[in-house]
Amino acid sequence: MVKFMIGFQKPRSLSMFENAYNDLLALIERMPDIQRRQVVNVLGSPAGEPPYYRILEVYFDSKETLEASLRSPAGQEAGAELGRRFVVGTYQAFFAEVYEETGGQTPQ
Repeated sequence: MVKFMIGFQKPRSLSMFENAYNDLLALIERMPDIQRRQVVNVLGSPAGEPPYYRILEVYFDSKETLEASLRSPAGQEAGAELGRRFVVGTYQAFFAEVYEETGGQTPQ
């Protein structure tokens, strides 16, 4: 499984950000072949101010499926909205491979 992630820095205007973010999210949710999505509201960091305010994670079965979804008309519309409503440098977008397992401890 892979995911497309967008990390947003803390905005100057929370109300403007939330309006733009909700519009973007509605477009992203129309993209084909999404398996699930997660919205991460960052609470803090042990090292001080965190680099992100919110992280959006959109999951796909494979990198090829993710790329095809981004190239789809809905993906292109969402990408245009991201570029139009958010200032370059206030967000980062990237792909990641996901490995999951239950539990969080290594057996002894």
